[in-house]
Amino acid sequence: MNPPKLTVITIVYNNVQDIERTIRSVVQQTYPDIEYIVVDGGSTDGTVDVIQRHANRISRWVSEPDGGIYDAMNKGLAMATGDYVLFMNSGDELYDHHTVEQVFATAPGAAIYYGETEMYDANWESLGLRRHGIPEQFTWRSFRYGMNISHQAIYIRRSITEPYDLRYRLSSDIDWIIRAAKKVQPGEIVNTRRLVAKYLVGGMSKKRHWQSLWERFRIFSKHYGLVPNLFNHVVIAVNLAWYYLKHGKTND
Repeated sequence: MNPPKLTVITIVYNNVQDIERTIRSVVQQTYPDIEYIVVDGGSTDGTVDVIQRHANRISRWVSEPDGGIYDAMNKGLAMATGDYVLFMNSGDELYDHHTVEQVFATAPGAAIYYGETEMYDANWESLGLRRHGIPEQFTWRSFRYGMNISHQAIYIRRSITEPYDLRYRLSSDIDWIIRAAKKVQPGEIVNTRRLVAKYLVGGMSKKRHWQSLWERFRIFSKHYGLVPNLFNHVVIAVNLAWYYLKHGKTND
């Protein structure tokens, strides 16, 4: 079987301090068939200069104003030609140079591959793993107690993806993953059982935290039902409180 083609999509806007680290983590992969797309929102801080320095290793890039995070992601999806898609946004990294190769070596032909994420602060110091550990077997119901797989840690077959719903400004990635997972059977989803991504904390969902939480509630209610979601949020609150008492932080 020929190795599948992976499209990695990076979106960025005025993030000159982090974009090069993300680009290097993609272009230095040992995997042989990666299409790399960078969607810049019209940066004015030098980000475009960094992109241009690496243009010979980037399959396609664009710099123009967009309608927000998920509009930019939809642009990237529209340009993608790979068998699978992965979003690795500015500031985030693939875990090491062999990550993509190791992900696809886990099992052939899965619809979705997923793994664990390590969190980093603005000084690029590790904060450890996320509070939500990845499930042993992921299904579309697995997010009912919280998003336990990071967006940067899930590889989805492009044929089962749809555009991001632009009604959600901060949490549309949750809805996007659930909609894709609903299309496949659990046996088509593979747990790589490895760290696959490094995530820079402090994005827009953190800066506008309450709006993000409200969007998540609406998304979970849509997919799981309002009454079950209300009960699930009691469980989420208890788990969060217990984790905070034990560790003194939330690590979401």
